[in-house]
Amino acid sequence: MTILITRPSPYGEQLVYQLNSAGKTAWHLPLITFSPGTDLLLLEEQLKTLSNNDFLFVMSQTAINYAHSRLITLNMTWPKQIHYYAIGYATALKTHKCTKITPILYPKTKETSEELLRLPTLNNNRIQGKQALILSGNKRRTILQKTLQKRGFQVINCQSYSQIPIQYNGEEKTQFMLKIGITTIVITSQEILQHLYNLIPNYHRKTWLINCKLIVISNRLAIHAKILGWKNITIVTTTNKKKLINTLLNI
Repeated sequence: MTILITRPSPYGEQLVYQLNSAGKTAWHLPLITFSPGTDLLLLEEQLKTLSNNDFLFVMSQTAINYAHSRLITLNMTWPKQIHYYAIGYATALKTHKCTKITPILYPKTKETSEELLRLPTLNNNRIQGKQALILSGNKRRTILQKTLQKRGFQVINCQSYSQIPIQYNGEEKTQFMLKIGITTIVITSQEILQHLYNLIPNYHRKTWLINCKLIVISNRLAIHAKILGWKNITIVTTTNKKKLINTLLNI
């Protein structure tokens, strides 16, 4: 089994290194990179609108990294009087390191908007009329936004970073992946999955790509993969490196 890791840098390289160290053959092909988001210049004012007991949601490590860099530039600190939530453990840990805030609440099972919304503190009458600032990338988490609004939140979106597809020669990359014998592919976002699918020439999509084993991180991503033609799909409900590695070591 030869594994293709498509996570962006530096997370992809870290995962490949750990897999190779554990005796697996893994290669890295980053399919997206990041740049500052269009809303970063608004972040200062957005944070100032938050009052005591308002809410801030961090949807990825990249989102908090870019937002925190902006606050450092402004010589600002993160507000302490609000409630912080993260999409998963790794994002919560990164958010704590940046903000020095405790606690950062996050779902303990699946790293999805649906699981985040099931947290008891987001399901009570005290949230009516509260503001919620969502830090995310260029693809809005509409499930989170719409559900929070239905529950009475006033939602503010901050696109703190943008995802940019990395352009490759599809035929060259396909021939290389065939040569090294890629049979398993790890996908952590719909944008990455779609970009990979579009990158591979049509003939090789049908004869090779959709026959590879696909490791994805959510049911929603698995559904999209099935629509594209994949059948051999394993769902790992986290981007946590340890859990991803354990899954890959046991298949």
